[in-house]
Amino acid sequence: MKDYIEERAINVAAYIIENNATVRQTAKQFGISKSTVHKDVTERLNHINPSLALEARKVLDINKSERHIRGGLATREKYLQKHT
Repeated sequence: MKDYIEERAINVAAYIIENNATVRQTAKQFGISKSTVHKDVTERLNHINPSLALEARKVLDINKSERHIRGGLATREKYLQKHT
């Protein structure tokens, strides 16, 4: 694997952990696609640094479990702004 890809995977995981960031936020921050972020964290990082991969995966799993709540709040806010 290329050095810059390994370095990016480590940086992506560190960003996710430090900021409790979602895949979408991380992709925007690094200027890469969501699928690249996901592949970096779930596949590439397991070979490079398994413990870091596990920490990042925990954050992403929490974000995934809360996703429906954030979506509902965003929709609620959208309609509250329309009717005020």
